[in-house]
Amino acid sequence: MELYSTNNPGLRTSLRDAIFQGLPDDNGLFMPVRIPKVSDNYIRHPESYTFQELAFEIARTLIGDEIPEGDLKMIIEQSITFPAPVISLDKQTRVLELFHGPSLAFKDFGARFMAQTMSYFNREETEPLTILVATSGDTGGAVAAGFLNAPGIRVVILYPSGKVSPLQEKQLTTLGHNIHALEVSGTFDDCQHLVKQAFLDQELRQQIRMSSANSINISRLIPQVFYYWEAYKQISTEQQDVIFVVPSGNFGNLTAGLIAQKMGLAVRHFIAATNVNDVVPEYLETGTYTPRPSIRTISNAMDVGAPSNFSRILDLYSSTWNIIKTQISGYGFTDEQTRAAMQTVYQQYQYILDPHGAVGYLAWKKFQQSHPDSGIGIILETAHPTKFLEEVETTLKIRLDLPETLARLKSLKKEATMISTSYTEFKTWLLQHLN
Repeated sequence: MELYSTNNPGLRTSLRDAIFQGLPDDNGLFMPVRIPKVSDNYIRHPESYTFQELAFEIARTLIGDEIPEGDLKMIIEQSITFPAPVISLDKQTRVLELFHGPSLAFKDFGARFMAQTMSYFNREETEPLTILVATSGDTGGAVAAGFLNAPGIRVVILYPSGKVSPLQEKQLTTLGHNIHALEVSGTFDDCQHLVKQAFLDQELRQQIRMSSANSINISRLIPQVFYYWEAYKQISTEQQDVIFVVPSGNFGNLTAGLIAQKMGLAVRHFIAATNVNDVVPEYLETGTYTPRPSIRTISNAMDVGAPSNFSRILDLYSSTWNIIKTQISGYGFTDEQTRAAMQTVYQQYQYILDPHGAVGYLAWKKFQQSHPDSGIGIILETAHPTKFLEEVETTLKIRLDLPETLARLKSLKKEATMISTSYTEFKTWLLQHLN
């Protein structure tokens, strides 16, 4: 698999080097030189294959021979170990549940595949590998679970103080061992900026071998392509157009869907659903992209004011706004609208959406107003509602039982180091603790 930088199409690197480097030196993002289509039978008859079989074919098609097929099958078997069921709300509205993994969030797919792939490429290295990851909520817990006790790998998670849910915080601050949590007195964008600065710091990289576990790392995007195929498989016999509705923060999930489409998946359209951090819906409407500081909301994993993967979306369509806006629609919503949607879905369908899925539901209903016969909308439900326990219980006036994986966190002690948004302070911590 050959990759280039979105800032330098002439650059070429291997999958192994791209995974370990995380970011190109020019601050772009790695993208495949070629996005090949999967074989016709997987396009026409996805219902004939299991989730793991679909995942293997997609990974094999993208990666090529850089990972031998036997090793790649083992990576798939060890990472894709939980389902992604599609639930029907009504004739045109479906929900793709992506929260059946160990951390109860869609990012388990990416984190587990990444951990297995990195461990495969890292097995002959003698120097420890440090994974840096910024999280607005779910990424940290998924990465912590995926990499816990991985040989030769250390993880440093940066998260914004007071801006993740209590249970999300426990997921990334209670594991210990090779997992280190840094509580940053700022926003997710500040956390992300610190991670990017570290990767561009050549002096630091000479002393600490580093990679990233954010969606900026190409090995996070590859497995996210898998579940678009798995979702389509489950409704393929209905012979209707399919629209994927993607709650979006850093826009890695939507980017993976666009890659799935380019690999042959028959998707009619994508909808980018955001909260009030709506810089991409604004771009889709006006053609102007204006990053700005993020605003805190109840759908905190989408509190991103400068989404990194937007540059990948631009790259996929040669930065041509007139083409992009025909492929993607975008809508942003307030917390009040989000709560109202949670209540509506619970009252009408007895289904509990988390705040992120509720934003997706709102975007689908908005799209339907101007496209009433648009086909089937599949809303990505990215996290289990109990990860936002207080908000869901208060909004719906119900009591929820915690899944066992979350219930046991309540008694565990939080272990995190508070730091400011100063890069010097962050770099000093890394050198003192990991060098």
